[in-house]
Amino acid sequence: MSQFKGQHILSVDQFNRDNIQQVFQVADKMRPYAHRQKRTKVLDGAILGNLFFEASTRTRVSFGTAFNLLGGEVRETAGMATSALSKGESLFDTARVLSSYSDIVAMRHPDAGSVAEFAEGSRVPVINGGDGPNEHPTQALLDLYTISKELQFHGDSIEGMHIAMIGDLKHGRTVHSLSKLLSLYKNIRFTLISPQELAMPQYIMDEIENAGHSLRITDQLEGSVDADICYQTRVQEERFTSKDEANKYRGKFRLNQDIYTRHFQSKTVIMHPLPRDSRADANELDNDLNLNPNLAIFRQVDNGVLIRMALFALTLGVENIVEKYDCEVQWYSNKQNI
Repeated sequence: MSQFKGQHILSVDQFNRDNIQQVFQVADKMRPYAHRQKRTKVLDGAILGNLFFEASTRTRVSFGTAFNLLGGEVRETAGMATSALSKGESLFDTARVLSSYSDIVAMRHPDAGSVAEFAEGSRVPVINGGDGPNEHPTQALLDLYTISKELQFHGDSIEGMHIAMIGDLKHGRTVHSLSKLLSLYKNIRFTLISPQELAMPQYIMDEIENAGHSLRITDQLEGSVDADICYQTRVQEERFTSKDEANKYRGKFRLNQDIYTRHFQSKTVIMHPLPRDSRADANELDNDLNLNPNLAIFRQVDNGVLIRMALFALTLGVENIVEKYDCEVQWYSNKQNI
């Protein structure tokens, strides 16, 4: 029986190296289904409650797509204003009700710890799609999976790599969760580049150093030239008390092809959890990087579907029988002949 079966996925703290590898192995098996080369109905009749009480595009659609690709159906709630939470209903009560309509729930909420609170009242497994500035475990897993694949392409591995994390590291839950997962590996060099006011939380830095990794903190791009991974983040405007406060940092660390060439290796992989802020005063990742083969942001998106498919399969205990329910994909065949 899968160690994931029936379990909530709330935090990266639940993962060790062995079960991360298990998730990655199942994700690899999902590739032909995600590419529409095969179809499975292993979750035919199952329902995902996709509950997003905070703005989301990629994560919400990615969860729904992943469940559909396994043959399941999706029911969605988007936005706080349209839910009973706006009427004062507790997360526990919401969980008791909505989980009765679903076999599994994916949830995002603006408050730290909210998804875990919801899980206490849920009758089915809950997967954290982001709880405020706290954690984003599925994003961290897809980021780690992407890092592994990108470094393999260059003949490298996670252990011994150098990662530069850039931008709003204080509020960026993606870098918090990714740093925790990377701390499970060995001999990693972290360069944290941000304004002092947006520095990585101390408890995350303590975890990095306690795991024996090298840690450099700076507000300049200098010193990142040999980084294997450049992980850029946007200013988390929604976490600030006002837009004016956020605007003080917007565009502080822009990356374009010229800056990339001056500060990074020719093989440095460029990552970003998206959305990238393309407004003129921010422009975190310039469009002139779009043709750079090391821009991995859209490969991250593709890998997100694989990882979420794997987590659904593992949590519902069907990871070993996916192929048993294979069927032809007539639409895919027709598309290839157009």
